Amino acid sequence: MGRWRGRWRAAGGALVRVLLVWAVSTLTLLVLAGILPDFRLQSADGDSVTRVGLTAAWGAGAFGLLTALVWPVVVRALLLVPALVLGLLVFFLNGSLLLMALSLIPDGRGAAAAPETAVVVAAVMSAVASATSTALAVRDDDAYRRRLYRLAARRRRRTGAPPDAGGPGLVFLQLDGVGYEVLRRAAGSGLMPTVAGWLDHSHRIMPWRTDWSSQTGASQLGILHGSNHDVPAFRWYEKDTGEVMVCNRPTSAAELQRRAVARTRDGGLLTLDGASRGNLFSGGADQLALVLSVAARRGRANRSRAGYFAYFSDPANAVRTALSFVAEAGREVGQSLRSRLRGEHPRVTWGGLYPLIRAFATVVERDVVVSAVIGDLLAGRASVYADLVAYDEVAHHSGPHGRDTDQVLARLDRSLALIARVAEHAPRAYRFVLLSDHGQSPGETFLGRYGLSLRDLVRAGCGLPVPRRAGRTRSGAEARAAVLAALHRPVEEDEEEARPGPGPDPVVLASGNLGLISFPDLPGRATRRRIERAHPALLATLAGHPGVGFLLVDGEVLGPGGASARLDVPGEAEELLSAFGPGAADAVRRTDSFPHVADVMVNSAYDPRSGTVHAFEEQIGSHGGLGGEQGHPFLMWPTDLSQPRPDPGPELVGAEAVHEVLRRWLRESNGPQVPLPAAREDHRPEGESGGTLPSAKGRRPDENR
Repeated sequence: MGRWRGRWRAAGGALVRVLLVWAVSTLTLLVLAGILPDFRLQSADGDSVTRVGLTAAWGAGAFGLLTALVWPVVVRALLLVPALVLGLLVFFLNGSLLLMALSLIPDGRGAAAAPETAVVVAAVMSAVASATSTALAVRDDDAYRRRLYRLAARRRRRTGAPPDAGGPGLVFLQLDGVGYEVLRRAAGSGLMPTVAGWLDHSHRIMPWRTDWSSQTGASQLGILHGSNHDVPAFRWYEKDTGEVMVCNRPTSAAELQRRAVARTRDGGLLTLDGASRGNLFSGGADQLALVLSVAARRGRANRSRAGYFAYFSDPANAVRTALSFVAEAGREVGQSLRSRLRGEHPRVTWGGLYPLIRAFATVVERDVVVSAVIGDLLAGRASVYADLVAYDEVAHHSGPHGRDTDQVLARLDRSLALIARVAEHAPRAYRFVLLSDHGQSPGETFLGRYGLSLRDLVRAGCGLPVPRRAGRTRSGAEARAAVLAALHRPVEEDEEEARPGPGPDPVVLASGNLGLISFPDLPGRATRRRIERAHPALLATLAGHPGVGFLLVDGEVLGPGGASARLDVPGEAEELLSAFGPGAADAVRRTDSFPHVADVMVNSAYDPRSGTVHAFEEQIGSHGGLGGEQGHPFLMWPTDLSQPRPDPGPELVGAEAVHEVLRRWLRESNGPQVPLPAAREDHRPEGESGGTLPSAKGRRPDENR
């Protein structure tokens, strides 16, 4: 009897909330009809107040019903549309639904609405309805909790998971590009109160040291798949195939993942009931959303963009994200203009589509990834790894320290708070591990400081013609690839850049402040003698340039003033590279052993006093080589997990070492992790397995991002 009484009470409460939202929507429609000159809810001859009110109620009810029934179907039908285009279509679709709703009002009383007016009215009504629903949810915590559990139970029935999911799950949240010192400062200054609270009460933090290639491709491949062997940089030329590998190109990411799985004979970190969200690689997870290594696959079952459906199927989410997208793009334009007027230095000019790329990374991708993680929590999955790229993208353009990046960090903290609150209603307990893949080092670009690019310097050293106007090197920011994949244009470089033709011209590539030079006409890895025979002035030109810190050429490190050190002679390289910090020689030594290391590896100069480097790309906050904060990301874990290393003990070095720590924590939470077959092709994107984000109508006001 008590159970039935509870069900009737819940049903009654839900009915009351629906009626209240309907009433508020009706009032909103009346207010808009009074404000907007070309929008009316009465006949040409005029109507009584009662009749106008009934007309508004009819229109609000029809709009709400169409939104609930038609919107998910429309979004799924448009899943093949590029994601950014879908985001821009939100207003048009919402306005179309409102026009349909108005056409259902008897006697044509809602027909007088221009299309542009319908777009405005629909956006306002969706926002007001969402705000009203969240306010009602706050007033009834029990109803909010029951709704979350009901959604979780529905997902468990679809996936066949048991109601009691077992031991605590682990959620790994990667704050892309946030260095150890940056996070400590943000937490200590009150900029990130959620992180600060965890550090005060439940978590510990430590830095770890990246490999020489301090970038997401190398770090995330090592963290998720246990091996980043033969990943010398963000992009590199492979002589045996004649191709340029680029970590954020889907075809390259898929090949790198295949190589790592073959080397480790293991599917990855997330093979046991795992989910991969917004990453370059899958980690062996079955549940995928916005994973670049599967973005090049064709066919419905392998479409990582299906995660967009889980988010945009709720019109309130779609409207809010679209509005935030426009606001963020405008914010970037304003900040860029302010920086130019103030004469701030260093500064790079990222015009064109960059404001949209930034808005995609800081709004669209963040919202979709966070929503996917929320769905994973409610489904009770054992492990989740998600990458939030917003800080990294903004820091490349604005620098790692400043007002722009502070705003991004504050918004990331609010996303963490939202995820943590939802975890309280999950069917299992969750432990949160925060980490980053690298940091960022500030500094004026090589081009801005010296007036020529690395490619120009190399061509001059080889005696080749140099363009009068210095060419800019395209940035390799991770968010750019995500945007291209969303637009169905996943290949970043054109054919000439992807497959350089044969000939004497060197292939010069950039990865932050790390440059790579390869000679296609010299088979195998070129020795110093062969390079000097073919290009007598090149190595001296590079090593003697003030913007270059050191070179690596076939097991030998070349520095300023004719200094040189063999890596196989103990102590020599450590002394020459001492300015770059402890472990620099070991990092260079490891890269020297890679089969596809470039003929010449160039690391920019580094100033230990200011912590600055010179990126060979157009970035004033960069990573990819040695020098400064870029090589010192963080690992933050709950105290009920074991220590990452003995205390005191050796420093945690390399992404592969981080992988071993995370795998140990998974064993502590869920028992032994069973390796899966090496080549798995059965990945199912989120949206194909029933995972969705709870509607904004059930979200609390303080959960709005």
